[in-house]
Amino acid sequence: LVGVAAAGAGVGLWAAAVPTPEFTTQVAVMIGLGVGIDYAVFIITRYREALALGRAADIAMLEAMRTAGRAVVFAGSIVVVSLLGMLLMGLSFFYGLALGSATAVLIAVLAAVTLVPALLAIVGQRVGKRAIRVAHSARETMWHRWARLVQRRASAFAAGGFALLLALAVPVVGMRLASADLGTTREGTTTRIAYDRLASAFGPGVNGPLVIAVPLAPGGSDSALNATENLAGIEQELASTPGVARVLPAQVSPDGSAAQITLFPTTGPQDEATSDLVHRLRAEFADRTRADELGQDMNDGPRAYVGGMTASDVDFADLMSSRLPIFIGSVLAASFVLLMLVFRSVLVPLKAVLLNLLSISAAYGLMVAIFQWGWFGGVFGVAEGAPIEPWAPMMLFAIVFGLSMDYEVFLLSSVHERFRRSGDNSAAVVEGLASTARVISAAALIMVAVFGAFVANDERSIKLIGFGLAAAVFIDATLVRMLLVPATMELLGNRNWWMPRWLDRVLPHLHIDADAPEHIDDVESFIPTRQAANAV
Repeated sequence: LVGVAAAGAGVGLWAAAVPTPEFTTQVAVMIGLGVGIDYAVFIITRYREALALGRAADIAMLEAMRTAGRAVVFAGSIVVVSLLGMLLMGLSFFYGLALGSATAVLIAVLAAVTLVPALLAIVGQRVGKRAIRVAHSARETMWHRWARLVQRRASAFAAGGFALLLALAVPVVGMRLASADLGTTREGTTTRIAYDRLASAFGPGVNGPLVIAVPLAPGGSDSALNATENLAGIEQELASTPGVARVLPAQVSPDGSAAQITLFPTTGPQDEATSDLVHRLRAEFADRTRADELGQDMNDGPRAYVGGMTASDVDFADLMSSRLPIFIGSVLAASFVLLMLVFRSVLVPLKAVLLNLLSISAAYGLMVAIFQWGWFGGVFGVAEGAPIEPWAPMMLFAIVFGLSMDYEVFLLSSVHERFRRSGDNSAAVVEGLASTARVISAAALIMVAVFGAFVANDERSIKLIGFGLAAAVFIDATLVRMLLVPATMELLGNRNWWMPRWLDRVLPHLHIDADAPEHIDDVESFIPTRQAANAV
C-alpha cells in the first residue's frame, strides 16, 4: 500500500515534466501492487526459512537480505530496464508511461529492502512459528516429488511443454495492430449508440473520415484556373477510387493557399480495408508530392496529403510495428547480459530469454484469439473483429518480460546457490524448485488476481492489457517455471553452468546468491552495534 501510494505520486510528478497517457496511473498501480507483493513475499519466505533452521531473528534477517534481498534488487533492476526500453520507441507519448511504471517498480524495490525488514524486526519470530513447525514435521514436499518426476521424464515434459506453448502462440501470426474504434465500447452507452446510429444511417465510413489537404497556388487568373483544375481532378480521382463511399466538395481556405476535401470510406475506422485505402491513396499522391518538392515537372497530376484521425491511427500502428522488433531485441540483449553476469553461464540466460519470449508469444496468441477473433468474447465482454491496440504488445512485453524474469531470478538463484555448494546439478534443481515453487505459485496467483481484476473494466484497452498480463503470468509461473525450466536444466546437466574461460575473466562478477554462514553465534561480528541495527 505504501509503495502504490508513492507510485501514484511519482506518476503525478512525471506528468508535470513529460507527456503522460491518462491510463499511466492505472498501469503503474497495477505493476506496483503486483511486484510489491511479490518482493515482500520472497523476502519474508527466506526469513521464515532461516528461522526454521534455528537462526536468531537478527541472523535470519541478515541471511534473508543477503540472498532474497539481493535477488529482489537484481530482479527489480531487470523490470526497470524492461520498462525503460519503451523509451527506445522514440515516441513522446510513451515517455511518461515508461518513467511512471519504472518508478513504481523502483519504489516497490526500495520498500521491499527497507520497510519490509523494519516490519519483520518488529514482529520477530512470530512470523515464522508455522514455518518452524512445518520444517520439523515434513522435509519431503509435493514439490520435491514433482521435480523428480519431471527429471525422470525430462524429454517428454520438455517436448510437451514446448508443443503447448507453440500451439498457444500460433494465433500471433494473424495479429493485426490497429486502433479500435468506438464501435467496440460497451453496448448501451451513449458513445456506442451514437456510433451505431451514424453507421446505420450514413454507412460505417462516416465514423472515420479521411481529410485530403491540397496545396494551391494563389495569384492571378491562370493560378486560379490551375487550382480549380487540380481540385476537380483530385475530386474525380478520389470518387473513382475503390473503397471510397462519398467525397464532399472541396473547401478552399480564405487566402486560397490550400483546399480541404473530406471523403468517407466504405468501411469503418478499424477495418483493414480502411488502412489499405489510406496506403493506396498515399501511394497515388506520394510520387507527385516528392517531385513537386524537388522542383520537378508536375505533368503527372496534382498533389495532395492524406490525413485526419483515421489516417493518424494508421500511421501510429505502422510506426509501432516497425519499431517493436528494435525494442524487443534491446530488452532481450540487456537481460541476457545481466543474467550472464550473475549466473556465470551462457546457456542459462539464453534459455531464460528464449523461454520468456515463447511464454509472452503464447499470451499474445490468447489475446488475438479472444480480442481479435472473438473466441469466448461473450465471457470477457468483447466483440469479434476488433484489432489489437498498437501499443499493447509493446507494453505487455515490457511488463511481463520483467515480471517473468523475477520468477526466473528467484528460481535460478536458489538452484545456483545449491549447485555452488554441491556441484550436483540434478540435486540443485530439485532443492531449488522445491524451495521456491510454493512461493512463486502463491505470488503468481496474487499477480493473476490483481491483473485479472482489470478485465472487468469497461474500457477495452484496460481489459486487453489486464487479460494479457494475467495470462502471461499464469503461463510463465506454471508451464514455464514449474515444467520447462526444470526439464531443460535436467537435460542440459552441468552444461547449464558452462562459460568460456576467457569470457569469465573479462566479465565483472556480480553475485546475488551469496551463501550465508551456517553458524553465527555473535551478531556483533556482522552488525557493528545493536544501536546501529535498530537505527537501520
